[in-house]
Amino acid sequence: MPLPPDELAAVIARDIPAGAYVNLGIGQPTKIADHLSPKSDIVLHTENGMLGMGPAASSDEVDPDLTNAGKVPVTELPGAAYFHHADSFAMMRGGHLDVCVLGALQVSTTGDLANWHTGAPDAIPAVGGAMDLAIGAERVFVMMTLRDKQGRSKLVTECTYPLTGVACVSRVYTDVAVFDVGPAGATVRETFGISIDDLRQMVGVPLIVSESLPANA
Repeated sequence: MPLPPDELAAVIARDIPAGAYVNLGIGQPTKIADHLSPKSDIVLHTENGMLGMGPAASSDEVDPDLTNAGKVPVTELPGAAYFHHADSFAMMRGGHLDVCVLGALQVSTTGDLANWHTGAPDAIPAVGGAMDLAIGAERVFVMMTLRDKQGRSKLVTECTYPLTGVACVSRVYTDVAVFDVGPAGATVRETFGISIDDLRQMVGVPLIVSESLPANA
């Protein structure tokens, strides 16, 4: 069965290096904050001006003035700092983030990212800080479902939606598999309850299978 978002968020949290400075994009990526170990010393950055964000807030922890970039109430960790929106973007653009995790409409096998607009006449474009993060972060991870609402693969040979960034994504986490992407194409790192043959049929793009995968994957 495909992994639900919370379980996929835990998989991504596991792969973020200790001590990294990380930005979590709006939507599903924010769930990752709830799965980071306090011992990892990972520092979360928010686009709206905060370092040291903690997990999502609940009940009496909710402070309407303390939210992430998606306006979801969050907690703060000891040593948290706040700053102007412009300073936050300077951190993003200046190469000070080790990892960012973004959602996507499409990702190409070479790492191109499309996540702000479908190009449809009635669609509402919403780039936010995605372009800055895609170019500014040292490593860009994507968290998304493998297929869209029409059942089409969102991992593609070439993006057909307007691009956010070119050759910027290094890893794609989906509900059925994890892929490394780049100049060599898409490599399957991990699968969740699906065979490689079935995965190939789902995506319809050439796949390289990592040697670390079990033989019966």
